[in-house]
Amino acid sequence: MRLFLLFSAVLALLTLADADIARWCAKTPFPAPCNYHLPHPPKDHHEFYDLLLQATLARATRAQSHLALLGPSCRDAPERAGWLDCWKLYGNTVVQLNRTLRGSVSAVDGQTWLSAALTNTQTCRRGFADLKASSKIIQPVLRYNVSELISNCLAVNNSSYNAFRVSIKKNFLEQLTVPKRADMVVARDGSGGYGSIKAAVDAATRRRLKGFRRRIMIYVKAGVYDEIITVKSALYDLTLIGDGIGKTVITGSRSVAGGYTTFSSATFSVFGDGFIARRLTFRNTFGPGSQAVALLSGSDRSVFYRCSMEGYQDTLSVYTQRQFYRECDIYGTIDFIFGNAAVVIQRSSIILRKPLSGESNVITAQGRSDPLQNTGIVIQASRIRAGPDLRTAGRRVHSYLGRPWQLHSRTLYLQNYMGSVIDPAGWMEFNGRFALDTLYYAEYKNTGPGSTLLKRVNWKGLHEFRSASQVSEFTVGNFIGGGKWIPPTGVPFDLGF
Repeated sequence: MRLFLLFSAVLALLTLADADIARWCAKTPFPAPCNYHLPHPPKDHHEFYDLLLQATLARATRAQSHLALLGPSCRDAPERAGWLDCWKLYGNTVVQLNRTLRGSVSAVDGQTWLSAALTNTQTCRRGFADLKASSKIIQPVLRYNVSELISNCLAVNNSSYNAFRVSIKKNFLEQLTVPKRADMVVARDGSGGYGSIKAAVDAATRRRLKGFRRRIMIYVKAGVYDEIITVKSALYDLTLIGDGIGKTVITGSRSVAGGYTTFSSATFSVFGDGFIARRLTFRNTFGPGSQAVALLSGSDRSVFYRCSMEGYQDTLSVYTQRQFYRECDIYGTIDFIFGNAAVVIQRSSIILRKPLSGESNVITAQGRSDPLQNTGIVIQASRIRAGPDLRTAGRRVHSYLGRPWQLHSRTLYLQNYMGSVIDPAGWMEFNGRFALDTLYYAEYKNTGPGSTLLKRVNWKGLHEFRSASQVSEFTVGNFIGGGKWIPPTGVPFDLGF
């Protein structure tokens, strides 16, 4: 009898604990994996978030380990390319979750890194679609529910999330010329310590892994460098500086048509935090007709100043985290600024090129899939115009500001000059009525013949703002917190309007 009563009491306690867990998990968008993985009822909101993060990290780590075992089972090259992306992306997801778990992380940083982690899991699946390959090999990994658990973390952290406002009284601008004491010099003619950028980046990575803490500066002399380069997460605080646009050129020609995923087609990819690029050209020469990335940045607090990104479809992947572009030239045709970073492109030139016959141009394809991701593309005080090949094409090419690549796509054009190249409708559908009610697109104080709003599309998610207060959330100071981390780079910026 006593044993029965003890068993009944334990069962009652377990039932109460399950009910308490269910009550907490009901606050998340995906209660089922929350209920399953939460080890015990939390005592408060902070512990709830911490427990969710720990569970998510554990599942992501197991997923990455499982992926490592699946490689030998790939049946063909496209499947292997998709698998390799996934293995790398889940590795980066583990990095993002690990640092989100560290003590004294702000809600803003947490939301940024969780947004990146979620984007990684979605990019993994997308690679197989790029190459029309079967994703059957990764199906066991998808059952780890990593995406759903990250979305739950985003939702719980959001209740603590406050967009911070940072103001500064002056802008610290240094002379941006060739550094007097670069740590490494790259030259094609043998006059530097390294003959390739990749060799210098690899050496810098080794130096960082040995405990070197100071920012590392690599000066790349004028020349065309036909290289595929990846700056890994371990190589943080790297500055890459060249001799100027069109003088120091990093070029490649990978494409989806050539057997690469969009993610792996990039000529230059960077994931180390605090990356700075100055006076460089990033180029993909594949041409129109396939996704072919020139530059992919997944670097938090990355800055690109007086650089050129040259390609056609998918030229610039503003992949994840916080980014700033100033006085850059960005060339392309279809979705040529795309990704899911929190990014401001300021005082730059957006140059539309001639697409294949019968195709239209689309500048942006923003990839926010969760409404709580603190991401979006902001293009401010820039010039949008047709390139020479498009101006002389001899036929009418419709060119649009953007289209909704994902359900909660968010893009804003603020104070830009828009040439007549922009179609009066302004924006283009991605797939019928998909996301037209859930997207967030806005225009504010743009000028030029392409800025007229009379014939713009009439979508629920499209906004026309008339006062600065309506878009203040999306300034450099507020949207990416740039007043805190851009000044030390010496790059000029406009904090607000």
